[in-house]
Amino acid sequence: MEWTGARYPDKPTVEAAVWIDAPPQAVWDLVSDIGLMPRISNELQSVEWLDGCSGPRVGARFLGRSRHEALGEWSTTSYVVTYEPPRVFSWAVQDRQNPSAVWRFTLEPQEGGTLLRQWAQLGPGPSGLSLAIEQMPDKEQKIVFVRLREFETAIRATLTTVKEIAESASGATSAATAADAGKASE
Repeated sequence: MEWTGARYPDKPTVEAAVWIDAPPQAVWDLVSDIGLMPRISNELQSVEWLDGCSGPRVGARFLGRSRHEALGEWSTTSYVVTYEPPRVFSWAVQDRQNPSAVWRFTLEPQEGGTLLRQWAQLGPGPSGLSLAIEQMPDKEQKIVFVRLREFETAIRATLTTVKEIAESASGATSAATAADAGKASE
């Protein structure tokens, strides 16, 4: 990630992508499962659907509990703002109109597999980062840059893990299909 000098109100973003040797639906099943995310995140500790929801849909809410060495522990409510299976899944943190962050997965069929992108935006709504910026306003750009680098690292780790899981499951399915085909020909 390169230094941009972005400030929090600029709604700075970060994005990374990975090609996965698995069909979009298999990848979609992973990225739209919010229960998977705490298992592959160092920061997000747990999630749960609210209001009796059992899965994503536009307007659905979920509670996330997070922990960060410098920021402590906190909970946020997120709102699903885009749900277009198997292409786009995004959510706004804390407030749909003025989110503290927005996260998005985008899937695109490509070369017999899936191009998976994960994107995140900081702000513009208040967050724990806002408090740090208020306490050290002269360091706002550095604070934002450091947090974006953390987001980028987390995104890359998430994409790598989703790729490993999807390709492992896809390989297992392909191997089972091949084995079944072999048995049928015997």
